[in-house]
Amino acid sequence: MSTLKGRVWTFGRDVDTDLIIAARYLNMKTPEELAAHVMEDADPEFASKVRPGDILVGKENFGCGSSREHAPMALKGAGIPVVIAKSFARIFYRNAFNTGLAILVAPEAVDGIREGDQIEVDLASGQIRNLTTGAEYQAEPLPEFMRALVAAGGCCRI
Repeated sequence: MSTLKGRVWTFGRDVDTDLIIAARYLNMKTPEELAAHVMEDADPEFASKVRPGDILVGKENFGCGSSREHAPMALKGAGIPVVIAKSFARIFYRNAFNTGLAILVAPEAVDGIREGDQIEVDLASGQIRNLTTGAEYQAEPLPEFMRALVAAGGCCRI
């Protein structure tokens, strides 16, 4: 699971956890239930358009707002294996790894990747290749213990 390929969906800055999965769905417990409503308030059709393996790209402060493990679980349930952003809210960063969602900080990649691009991400090296444009970017690689945590599906369950 070190190398991932997928189509990109882009979102802006300050995407908060309520935008990822609205509070009205917090009574749902499984990733599959949550996935049916992922990003619903940002794009009501998103859950029906996203496919397993697709990759989310956001700007600054992705995952800000309330501390809720439901947000990374909804993304994982939708089949999104990694989120790339310029920066992440601290609590989302921790919740993502605790629930087994890989995330990478890569400001230059975010500026160069467009929605619909096909990209390849190597979690071990941090290399991001835009297969659509041929551009390459470098994110901070995930340490082995974090890759193992993601591969194991995280350490925590809702």
